[in-house]
Amino acid sequence: MSNEKEIESRRRFLKVAAGTTVAAVVMGGLPRFARAADLPPVTEADPTAKALGYVEDAAKTTNPKRTAGADCSNCQFYSGGSTGRGPCQLFPGKSVNAKGWCISHTPKKA
Repeated sequence: MSNEKEIESRRRFLKVAAGTTVAAVVMGGLPRFARAADLPPVTEADPTAKALGYVEDAAKTTNPKRTAGADCSNCQFYSGGSTGRGPCQLFPGKSVNAKGWCISHTPKKA
């Protein structure tokens, strides 16, 4: 009878060990999500930025398409905070200024 308990205990240990190993492999293999601080900033000289008319400070643009109050912080493509820098879907792998603006600005839906 004690032999059966040892076998059951060993099986339970092997199941837990296998499950832990699988979980560790899955977690280690998942891509790491970049934080805005890790992303290089978009510059106005960037080809995509030029094509989209991106400016670091929305208040300084002379583009007539910009409406009052429109900036990256209230655009649906921007996922950062209301100040500082954050990721933008239009500039993958780079961060934009929350107070920036480009011609693709689309207000966030409420």
